[in-house]
Amino acid sequence: MVRDLSVEFGDGAGKIWVTLSQNGVLRKDDLISFAKLNDEEFQAGVGWLARENKIYMVDDGSFKLGFTNLTNEIGSQAGRLWRILDIWGEADFVSLRRLSDLSEAYVYRALGWLAKEGKIFVSDDDKFCLK
Repeated sequence: MVRDLSVEFGDGAGKIWVTLSQNGVLRKDDLISFAKLNDEEFQAGVGWLARENKIYMVDDGSFKLGFTNLTNEIGSQAGRLWRILDIWGEADFVSLRRLSDLSEAYVYRALGWLAKEGKIFVSDDDKFCLK
């Protein structure tokens, strides 16, 4: 079954948004705990919210709602993944990580960005593809 990442990544982003709106500035670990997310869901949610221009990373690594300061970073990483998928047609997570030379967290952030744009899905064999 093909998975549309906009549902699962959008859900995680919504949990982050609600948690920050209720609690203000939070450190990553507290945000993950309060929102009841794992690290992958958190990272993808940050990418999604960055694409929406709704999350700001404070100098100490905490997060708050506000105009994002992550556009250049995550946007360029999303572009890197998009180019890989455009060339290869499809790639599993390990291949995306290897080909992009990004950390696991940054790959998830970039995937969250691309999911918000409606540009990717996961195929039946768990490979990421462009729509």
